[in-house]
Amino acid sequence: MTLTKAAGGFIGALLFLMLANWGASELYRVGHDHHGDEEIAQAYTIPVPESDGAAEAEVVEVDFEALMASADLAQGEREWAKCRSCHQLNGTDGVGPHLNGVVGRDKASVPGFNYSAAAQAMPGVWEPENLFEFIANPRGYMPGTTMSFAGIRDDQARASLIAFLASNP
Repeated sequence: MTLTKAAGGFIGALLFLMLANWGASELYRVGHDHHGDEEIAQAYTIPVPESDGAAEAEVVEVDFEALMASADLAQGEREWAKCRSCHQLNGTDGVGPHLNGVVGRDKASVPGFNYSAAAQAMPGVWEPENLFEFIANPRGYMPGTTMSFAGIRDDQARASLIAFLASNP
């Protein structure tokens, strides 16, 4: 008899929850699919002044020479901490190629390292200017790279990192 009462209580509670869920879903509908074909009026609008194009986001020109002149090797070494999980400065390759002498080195030129097709297809030398752009957004600079690093947004931090790398031939 006790088992029957427990089962009845459980089934009754389950039935109550199912009916409550059905009732709530009928009362509170979310979305456009339950309102028919009429247009839904927007509750409020925020007026935005028209733009004539002159107020567009201005491209800020970075004075690269001034950044490099004010580069701080200690800050560059701190920024290097973000890189050392994949790169080495002791001449051995890790997940990424070693970065000894990367400034002035041909791109994708470390012997024995398996570079991505995007890196192999990019000609040129790693000069401070293009390293500056690459470190800001690796996937934007080299689409298709296997480097998963998001980049360093701070201009001064990138310049300090490049100065630190240049000091490690």
